[in-house]
Amino acid sequence: MIRLQIRRGAKKVKKQTITIFLLLLFVVFAGVLFFLMSRNGFVTVKKEGGRRFGATYMTMNNPFYEIIDDEIRSVLESRGDILITRDPALSVDKQIDQIQEFIDAKVEAIFINPVDWKAVGPVLSQAVEKGIPIIAVDSDIYDKDKVACTVVSDNYQAGVLCAQNLMSQMEGGNILLLTHKEAKSGLDRIRGFRETVAATDTFQILAEGECLGQLERAMPVTEALLKKYPQTNVVMCLNDPAAMGAMAALEDAGMTGKVAVYGVDGSPDGKSMIEEGIMTATAAQFPRRLGREAAEAVYRILNGETIEPVIKIPTELITVSNLKNYGSNGWQ
Repeated sequence: MIRLQIRRGAKKVKKQTITIFLLLLFVVFAGVLFFLMSRNGFVTVKKEGGRRFGATYMTMNNPFYEIIDDEIRSVLESRGDILITRDPALSVDKQIDQIQEFIDAKVEAIFINPVDWKAVGPVLSQAVEKGIPIIAVDSDIYDKDKVACTVVSDNYQAGVLCAQNLMSQMEGGNILLLTHKEAKSGLDRIRGFRETVAATDTFQILAEGECLGQLERAMPVTEALLKKYPQTNVVMCLNDPAAMGAMAALEDAGMTGKVAVYGVDGSPDGKSMIEEGIMTATAAQFPRRLGREAAEAVYRILNGETIEPVIKIPTELITVSNLKNYGSNGWQ
C-alpha cells in the first residue's frame, strides 16, 4: 500500500515536473517568436509617450520593402516613436483591413504601398476623415486628394533607361513584357519602356504577362510565353524579382545568354546576375532614401509645414560597365 502511494506520489511529482517543463518551454518559444516578429516589424512594443504610426506594403516577400520599412522605423524610433508594420501578402482585402486597424488604433499617420492603387481609395477616405495623413511610398494612389505626400522613384524614367540601353545594344528585337497592372509604379515603368522603343519600328513587343512582380509567378508566365514566342530575344520586367523568375525560365529553356533581360530595383540578386553576365541591366532604385524621405515628410506634415505633394527620386541604370560603382552586395 505504501509502495503504491509512493509510486502514485512519484508519478504525480513526475507529472508536475513535465507540466512545469512544458510551460517553461512554451514561455521560451513564445519569447523567441515575439523577439523575431518584433525585429521584422510585425509586433510592436508600446513605448511610453511614443506616437504610433502604421505601415502596410503590398508584400514583405520582397527585400526592397524590408529596406524601406527598416529606414522608416529607424527615423521614427530615433524620435521615440513607434512603427506598426503589416503585410497583406498581395491581398487588397487584407490591406484594407489593415488600414482599418490603423484607423481604429488612432495612429498618427499611415505609410502605404498599395496592393491595388485604386481599390484602397474608400478606406483611405475614412482615414483622412479621421485626420490621419496618408504617405504613399514607392507607388501612387489613384485618388491623389487622399494622399498628403507621395514618395516614389521616377518609375517612368526607369523604363526609359532600360529601353535606351536596349536600343544602344541591339538594332532590333522581339520583346516580352512582365507586368503588374494593379501597381502604378509597375505601370509607369512598362509605359516608359514601351513608349521609348516605339520610336523605332525595329523592335516588336510580342506579348505581356501579368506576374504581380513575384519571382514564383514570373517563372511559369515566362515559360508559357516562350513556348508561344520562341523568337523572343528581350524580356523587360517591371522589377528584379520578376526578372529572376524570367531568368529561371530561360535557363530551363536553354536560352540563358541568348535573351537580354532587364529589371528595375538594383537589388543585390539583380546585380549579382549582371556580374555573372546573365542579366543585362537593372534600373536602380534607392530604397533607403525612399524610406528616409517618407519618414521625414510625415514629421513635416504633422508640424503643419507645407511640403511638395510628390517627392520623386531619380533612378540610375546599372550595367556590367558601371557595376563597380554600386557593388554587387547590398542595396544602394
